[in-house]
Amino acid sequence: MTEILYRQYVGESDLPHIMALVQSELSEPYVIYTYRYFLHQWPQLSFLAIPAGSSEPIGVIVCKQSMHKHASNRGYIAMLSVSKSWRKRGVASTLVRRSVEVMRRHGVDEVVLETEYDNAPALSLYESLGFIREKRLYRFYLNGKDAFRLVLAVPPSELDQDLPHYMKLSPTNTIFSYPAAPDDDEVSYR
Repeated sequence: MTEILYRQYVGESDLPHIMALVQSELSEPYVIYTYRYFLHQWPQLSFLAIPAGSSEPIGVIVCKQSMHKHASNRGYIAMLSVSKSWRKRGVASTLVRRSVEVMRRHGVDEVVLETEYDNAPALSLYESLGFIREKRLYRFYLNGKDAFRLVLAVPPSELDQDLPHYMKLSPTNTIFSYPAAPDDDEVSYR
């Protein structure tokens, strides 16, 4: 079996490969600005799968992470695509696991995604990774198909459990927030 290498998105040179994979395998059309929206803001959350000895990716995942309703740190899987001839080799599950792990290290509380309600292979993949169906979204896609929104609750990292909330890594891994000095009679920072 051919070894598959996984690496993070490195820049615009990856964009044509990502677009080709997504356009050939997913039903939803995306313009170049959609790809750039995700890839330029959250490059650390996008991975490519490349067979050893090749330069052509055979799988890709594109994600984001941000605060949801100012209450939870939410990851989002926007696109996951694996070439048909490379499916059933664990490529998709490895891509999802890698992205979720990076999000977990950056303090994500949950990861969500949508997939077509009748895409049995995708539903099976995500459910095998612990995602559950949150709700059905009627006529969600441009082709008129319904979708299921799936959600994965992500427990905090063992390394992060001993840290106060203000010292945990932010989604961008560069900004830390520290609490204001407490009043003498304040009991909690929350």
